[in-house]
Amino acid sequence: MGDGIYVKGLNAWFGETKVLAGIDLTVAPNAVTAIIGPSGCGKSTFIRCLNRMHETINGARVSGSVLLNGEDLYGPGVDPVEVRRRVGMVFQKPNPFPTMSVFDNVAAGLRLGGVRKRSVLQEEVERALRHAALWDEVKDDLDKSGVSLSGGQQQRLCIARALAVEPQILLMDEPCSALDPIATAKIEDLVHDLKKELTIAIVNHNMQQAARVSEWTGFFLMGELVEFGATREMFTTPRESRTEDYITGRFG
Repeated sequence: MGDGIYVKGLNAWFGETKVLAGIDLTVAPNAVTAIIGPSGCGKSTFIRCLNRMHETINGARVSGSVLLNGEDLYGPGVDPVEVRRRVGMVFQKPNPFPTMSVFDNVAAGLRLGGVRKRSVLQEEVERALRHAALWDEVKDDLDKSGVSLSGGQQQRLCIARALAVEPQILLMDEPCSALDPIATAKIEDLVHDLKKELTIAIVNHNMQQAARVSEWTGFFLMGELVEFGATREMFTTPRESRTEDYITGRFG
């Protein structure tokens, strides 16, 4: 079973510029929560706050709380590196480590965590690649460079890399925006399978995809959470006129 994330009073800044204001939102366990909204509305910043990636940018800061299993990920003494192991992330553009093989890409996080035994690494790499629906396509090419794969395969390799360290949460920032429709369909099928074991938050600019893959949706606008609720209801009977305007394409 996955775990939920409970966000309370989350604010975020880049230097003096406030980019998120008072966000309260629950990322439900074993479900997909879509984060939608026009460019520059704070979607990516929001999910980067969930695994303490936001603070890696110079001058960026966060206030409020992000609770996982009742523990505030921003609490005193919490190790951000450990947070990023528990809360994995997949980015918009596939980013395999260019100098590494397929195998080493997936094993990287395990080695960082102290796993040295070759047999254990082999077992875990195979498990992660199977989990990411990639094993059958690459099992004979594990020594090839990760960047020699197609775009869709590279993105699934990045998902396998995130899954290898067994996170509780998987964050995805527009994971299909650089992919063709066939590769996109594979990632959507994969997301559907992964939520049985994980909790997933996915940033989407594609309304149809958000409607297809998620159970819950949050609509962000200018750093605020305008509306949050069940995806089906939000896409058919939104409560807020601004949500309706965005979903029907009147702006954004």
